[in-house]
Amino acid sequence: MKFNFYKSFIVVFSFVTGMLATSCVSRKEVTYFQPASVETDLSKLDINNKFIAKIQPGDILAVLVSSLSPEASAMFNPFPAPANLNQQNNTVLTPATGFLVDQTGCITLPLAGKIKLDGLSTKEAGDFLTQKLNKFLVDPTVNVRIQNYKISVMGEVVRPSLYSIPNEKISLPEALSLAGDLTIYGKRQNILVIRERNGQREFGRVDLTNRDMFSSPYYYLQSGDIVYVEPSSSRVATSDRTYQLAPVIISALSLITVIITSIAK
Repeated sequence: MKFNFYKSFIVVFSFVTGMLATSCVSRKEVTYFQPASVETDLSKLDINNKFIAKIQPGDILAVLVSSLSPEASAMFNPFPAPANLNQQNNTVLTPATGFLVDQTGCITLPLAGKIKLDGLSTKEAGDFLTQKLNKFLVDPTVNVRIQNYKISVMGEVVRPSLYSIPNEKISLPEALSLAGDLTIYGKRQNILVIRERNGQREFGRVDLTNRDMFSSPYYYLQSGDIVYVEPSSSRVATSDRTYQLAPVIISALSLITVIITSIAK
């Protein structure tokens, strides 16, 4: 009787294990930054796609004005000094404070009125505002920061979430590292980056396994970008197989229970 029990158990265990086994993922599908050939593996790549964030409508700017007269400067600083941002996930969204860039690309400063900053970097915006405030202040200095620089990472990553970026610059690999990297089921050859620019929504694709990704226009992420990692076919197959095999697994476990009960009697 014990021999029959062990034989039945082995058969059932082998059947369930075999049915649950998923298709293997090749090393080539999960290795990042592969060269076009072995000969070019140690080659150098010039950095031609340097990124500088540009101010756009919808941005919230922290504008810090200082001069030889702190009292006079205070009227241009109606908002508190910006707090240090961190790169933790934003499960609870807190409103950013500062000057809102309207749909015409302008902010409104006390006394100076509407000033167009659309398309400028924060350094250029600070220099431009300094010139504008020369008529109101003695030796003014203006620092500008984008307060609501955020990206979203979704799909097959360890920690999908919305992330605040404090330094106004982040690359796609850095964003994915921030989200805990892709899971083994993430499709590395077809990362989707969704971007809004000039009144249009762009859908760009990036292959993480190819070293050419470093020259992609989507290598550096812009504020508001959405990164989506698609599930691989093995992930979909695993999910489907789990639902299909649930009755089989339950039946197998029931059979083992019956066999154990029979032996116990």
